[in-house]
Amino acid sequence: MATASTTSSTEAATAAARGFSGSRRRTLAPRRPSPPASPPPKKLKSMSEILATARYAVAEPADYNSISCQQCGSGDRPDELLLCDKCDQGFHMKCLRPIVARIPTGSWLCHKCSGQRPARSRGNLLVSSLGLSQKKIIDFFRIQKSIEEKEKWRSTLGFVQPISTQVNVLLVQLLARKSYQTKTRKRRKRSGPLVYQKKRRRLLPYIPSEDPARRLKQMGTLATALTTLHMEFSDDLTYLNGMALRSANQSMFEDGGMQVLTKEDTETLEQCRAMNRRGECPPLIVVFDSCEGFTVEADGQIKDMTFIAEYTGDVDYIRNREHDDCDSMMTLLLSKDPSNSLVICPDKRGNIARFINGINNHTLDGKKKQNCKCVRYSVNGECRVFLVATRDIGKGERLYYDYNGYEHEYPTQHFV
Repeated sequence: MATASTTSSTEAATAAARGFSGSRRRTLAPRRPSPPASPPPKKLKSMSEILATARYAVAEPADYNSISCQQCGSGDRPDELLLCDKCDQGFHMKCLRPIVARIPTGSWLCHKCSGQRPARSRGNLLVSSLGLSQKKIIDFFRIQKSIEEKEKWRSTLGFVQPISTQVNVLLVQLLARKSYQTKTRKRRKRSGPLVYQKKRRRLLPYIPSEDPARRLKQMGTLATALTTLHMEFSDDLTYLNGMALRSANQSMFEDGGMQVLTKEDTETLEQCRAMNRRGECPPLIVVFDSCEGFTVEADGQIKDMTFIAEYTGDVDYIRNREHDDCDSMMTLLLSKDPSNSLVICPDKRGNIARFINGINNHTLDGKKKQNCKCVRYSVNGECRVFLVATRDIGKGERLYYDYNGYEHEYPTQHFV
């Protein structure tokens, strides 16, 4: 009995244990996939390694045959075309404002890509905007139109009626020639041996263009060139503090003396200066050349011995300008003491004489181009420098003179 009951109780306990364990059994959750292994970090090459192994990109000339200037629309003169490094559009150096005189080093961006507004040079505004050009020209060149000045020249011409300035100048020239011929005829014959005397030639006033619009364009080109070089217009010699005093500019200090401007030529000089003050400029225009830079062309016929312009600028001692890089300094006074010699420096102020180029006096072709000369005169005891035509100059002909008129020290062998 005991054995049977013990066996049954053991089986019941075993069955209960199985039932209990079965109630606690759970379904195993699926295993999550293990994350993939991260790739090893890449090693970046240095800039020197990239440049050492990079291939050079060569631009074929054919790729730029179709490029034209965005300002004038012309593809001529490809050597003057600048390409923007951002938009690859072309611009002529002289079509930009301000004009680019030299090819820039390094990268170059146009005004649109650089975010800068194109600079409108004052001279370009004078030429293009005829509605405002007259007022701006009067302000730029300080043109004066006074009744007293007109009456002065009417009385000077005597019976000549003021039909136009051009007619008046022609009549003055005819009267001067008649006066010279009359004096020549009245000269008594010498009984002694025949002596050949050099004929003294009188300066002639320039004849301005009769068309006011043409004169407007001529002065506009000069204003463009002066504004591009950050210069002010000045038709007189300027004496500033820290430079030479006006008392130092005395013709009696010239080594060997200086020729004195005659009374007739002084009247011609004053007549030309009065015309300039009225805005009646000489028939000249300033143009830009890729080889010569700014240069001057005749915009009308200019006769031999015609007064062209006075060389103006700041007057300084030559000792103060020994290391100056200005390429347009002009000798004004050569003193016995070199420390007292004076020069004209048109780097801040000047007129159209600043842009008349010199010849290469080392070649025959260079000497043939000379059509005007630089002459120094004593005017009222002061030294002055004038540019005078040495032969008849036709319209469209460029003006040239010899830079080495006195010292022969200026290097001109590299001139075009």
